[in-house]
Amino acid sequence: MLTKTQKQYLKGLANTVRPLVMIGKNGLNENVIASIDEVLDAHELVKISVLNNCEIPASELAIDISVSCHCDIVSQLGRKITVYRKNLKEPVIRLPK
Repeated sequence: MLTKTQKQYLKGLANTVRPLVMIGKNGLNENVIASIDEVLDAHELVKISVLNNCEIPASELAIDISVSCHCDIVSQLGRKITVYRKNLKEPVIRLPK
């Protein structure tokens, strides 16, 4: 669980990050979840873009991603979702206390 200060810090870092995963008309399937897992392992902070042809609302997708990938939702603004999961082996981001 992230604190408010940690979320604000991660939002600041996410401003310069481009979306690495895109969710389209097929919604959240096993391939998308696998790719989100891989990107989270590599980068810890991931921005996800929900395309216009996706029928599932971004708010529901954010919750589903959080549950299936065991990550924290940093923000969900419009069709952009930002999630964070700490890499236990090689942490890249140091969070404030």
